[in-house]
Amino acid sequence: MVQSTQFTKRILITDPLAPSAVAELRKEFEVVEVHYSPEELLEEISEFNALIIRSATKVPREVIEKGRKLEVIGRAGIGVDNIDVKAALERDILVVNAPGSSSVSVAELTMAFMLALCNQLVDVANTTKSKRKLKKKLMRSELYGKTLGCIGCGKVGVEVTSRANVFGMKCLVYSPNLPPKATEGMEVERIDELDHLLRVSDFITIHTNLKPETHGLISKRELELMKPTAYLINCARGGIIDEDALYDALKEGKIAGAALDVYSKEPATNDKLLELDNLYASPHIGASTSEAQERVGKIIIDQVRKALLGLNPDFIVEKSFFIG
Repeated sequence: MVQSTQFTKRILITDPLAPSAVAELRKEFEVVEVHYSPEELLEEISEFNALIIRSATKVPREVIEKGRKLEVIGRAGIGVDNIDVKAALERDILVVNAPGSSSVSVAELTMAFMLALCNQLVDVANTTKSKRKLKKKLMRSELYGKTLGCIGCGKVGVEVTSRANVFGMKCLVYSPNLPPKATEGMEVERIDELDHLLRVSDFITIHTNLKPETHGLISKRELELMKPTAYLINCARGGIIDEDALYDALKEGKIAGAALDVYSKEPATNDKLLELDNLYASPHIGASTSEAQERVGKIIIDQVRKALLGLNPDFIVEKSFFIG
């Protein structure tokens, strides 16, 4: 068991956080940086007032119930599907996050995927390196003039559509809970029906939270509505796409391709899906830029610090975020 020092409040950080952010916390609190196994976390959590995590650490009900001193759980990022928020709220434990900290990084990865897919960059690179003659099937296409369907239009969606506009794309947005004024001044068209967006879009990108109503949002039925020339991209949360249905759609050529940065189980374990040539995959790196990590570190330590000092954090997660 980790021993306490002279500080009255103790913070456990189980996933990597920007060193500059950790250094700031150490000025006022005892900080322990250890990536515990689930069993170790259960044993150690009772000694800490705050827990800061990213996506790797899971915080289920049993961990929260063991956290007898816990006052706040900080998610260095926006998604909180790896935290049992309901259990935390039942015990008056604040859950805070850092919205907007990685919006640019995720948006740029989304655009990179779109460019890679329409230019078949992986196939082109592999063919060139193997010194094989480029085949006609590797014919590239342009983003210009294509229709982008954006499912969800929060901070990341705004960043993606603004970049897509520069490429000359027509942007459709399906975000039923977004206030009408939220898209005023944006070069986007609001769509009321997801089915319509799926039918007409050349690229479909997902930027919504994982919640009960979005779990399995894109399944066999939805994939069958898409154009056979369309591409699907998910840099939001795993679980929104039915991966078995996606495998079938890609394998059978019902859609042209897909790109995933997130998966229903992480690290990704769906080998048959990952082995497909028309799937581009990355290991949940949407927020993995130095700039994003500096931003997220600065925001989350400020939220946790405020909670521990009895001040009001700016980004408190509400009940609407939790699953189940």
